[in-house]
Amino acid sequence: MDKNGYIKLLREEVVPALGCTEPIAIAYATSKCKDLLDDTIESIELFLSANIIKNALGVGIPGTGMIGIDIAAALGYIGGDSKLELQVLNKITKEDLEKAKAMVNEGIVKTTIKENCDKLYIEVHCKSKKHLAKVIISGNHSNIVKIELDNNIILDNETKNGKNEEKNIERKITIDKIYDFITTVDFHSIKFLLEGAAMNKIVSEEGLKGDYGLNVGKKLLNPKTLVLGGETLQNKIVASTAAASDARMSGCTMSIMTTAGSGNQGITATVPSVILSEELGKSDEDLARALALSNLVTIHVKSFIGRLSPLCGAGIAASIGSCTAITYLLGGELKNINYAIKNMIGDISGIICDGAKTTCALKIATGINAAIQCATLALNDIEPRESDGIVHKDVEETIKNLGTLGIRGMESTDKVILNMMLEK
Repeated sequence: MDKNGYIKLLREEVVPALGCTEPIAIAYATSKCKDLLDDTIESIELFLSANIIKNALGVGIPGTGMIGIDIAAALGYIGGDSKLELQVLNKITKEDLEKAKAMVNEGIVKTTIKENCDKLYIEVHCKSKKHLAKVIISGNHSNIVKIELDNNIILDNETKNGKNEEKNIERKITIDKIYDFITTVDFHSIKFLLEGAAMNKIVSEEGLKGDYGLNVGKKLLNPKTLVLGGETLQNKIVASTAAASDARMSGCTMSIMTTAGSGNQGITATVPSVILSEELGKSDEDLARALALSNLVTIHVKSFIGRLSPLCGAGIAASIGSCTAITYLLGGELKNINYAIKNMIGDISGIICDGAKTTCALKIATGINAAIQCATLALNDIEPRESDGIVHKDVEETIKNLGTLGIRGMESTDKVILNMMLEK
């Protein structure tokens, strides 16, 4: 893949979203149904993969003070703007919220688990008095593959879905090629990444001053507890990153720049580089190259563990990406970046994803603490041995092993987790 291919990949996978991408994708689908209907809604039926339900069940919906699938679906239909895609709820009014709450209270929204489908699968049936609209999203959060109105097919890309997990382009890139790209690409071609980093930094600052979720980031910098970690650069990086997740998971009304379909991954892949660059006095160009590295490594790792996975995407994939950027900003070369990745996979490969919710900030804090530790070791030429667990001598084989663990080794994990969540 040439440089233009990497730039295109970054532009496709580093995109803004308002709210957690799973419930927002549901809202996007219902908003597309609304575009087709012109009379009173009678029912909204959702057929969702287990992974979508797991990640949408307990997360805050921006501006509502509420969590969950039903309110996201209702809001998307009542006031969502489908043209905004993953920022579909950006224009919601108080009146829209009240109407959506009434829909939820009336039991208009129903959810069923969809079996034998893509892990990222959303099928919405919106029935009015006269019509039935259907929308299917599959493969990634904004990838609409089918639209129907009264059984008349308007769009059908189900058999042409280019995001097949076994064939995607993200698996064909390598760490060597990513490093070559980020060190040689023209700065102005990747300068756009700075906009997303600034967006995520603003949400981080909001999380540090506001009262969101578990206040993980905010309390890590509390003077009463600093005696445990000290007012160190490491603590500042970890707290700033966790704070952005605190805000996002609790329904903050600010947009986030996502990476590989996740706002928490976007936060984790960007905020540490921003804080470290500021402390080191790095240039915008240095930061942009670090962000390109972090995002591309995150995208690459995610292509193996899956768009939605039993493994925590932010705590593992994006933390690995961030570790490589930290290593790069501190003067590391390709060999050190390879060491850093293997160190991380030898360390945090067991962090599970038990849905999107406030404790995501805890997992992110753990991942970034590990990233700083593993980068430090990598800069001292320390890496695991080939005989150590799932780590392979070759960094690409190590990443593949992580993917095998997530997809084959933890095949039943999502169902077990979802059952636990539904039984509470």
